[in-house]
Amino acid sequence: MTTDEFQRLVLEKLESLEKGQKNLEERQKSLELGQRGLEDGQKQILIKLEAVIEQTADLTEFKHEVKQELADIKSNISRIEINTAENWRDIARLKSAR
Repeated sequence: MTTDEFQRLVLEKLESLEKGQKNLEERQKSLELGQRGLEDGQKQILIKLEAVIEQTADLTEFKHEVKQELADIKSNISRIEINTAENWRDIARLKSAR
């Protein structure tokens, strides 16, 4: 192999290495862009998750309030039923006293 042939071979390999390096740099840029997209997506997910957590807390509080109000309504209905029974009893006594 002559010196010229050797130099040509070295230049070809060097060009090949430079092309490979450029290709790797482009792929690295692509990966970095993809990573930025994933990070942005993750931020959006966290924002939505925080909203879901807040809504869940609100719904849990609402549920407890509704349960308490239902218990109060049941208690009131029981009192009304008792009072109604007593009123019917009093009416029956008044009718029988005539």
